[in-house]
Amino acid sequence: MSKIATVRARIEPDLKDKAENVFRRLGLTTTQAITLFYKQVELRNGLPFEVAIPNETTRRTFDDTDAGSNLVVCEDADDMFRKLGI
Repeated sequence: MSKIATVRARIEPDLKDKAENVFRRLGLTTTQAITLFYKQVELRNGLPFEVAIPNETTRRTFDDTDAGSNLVVCEDADDMFRKLGI
């Protein structure tokens, strides 16, 4: 089948650069990555990953993390397990 359809999208330059760097590391061109995504959408009859709206607890956690508040800093894995009571 000939490839003559075109997909155009405007995205943030930083996101584009980071994604294309991942594609290169995977040995894929951007076109191949987009084709792979489209094929998975076709095969799954939906997105090939879960998309969910975060609940209030998750949103609060994201906001706290972004603000650098309510964080627990651990020295290492043992310290983390100790603080978790595990």
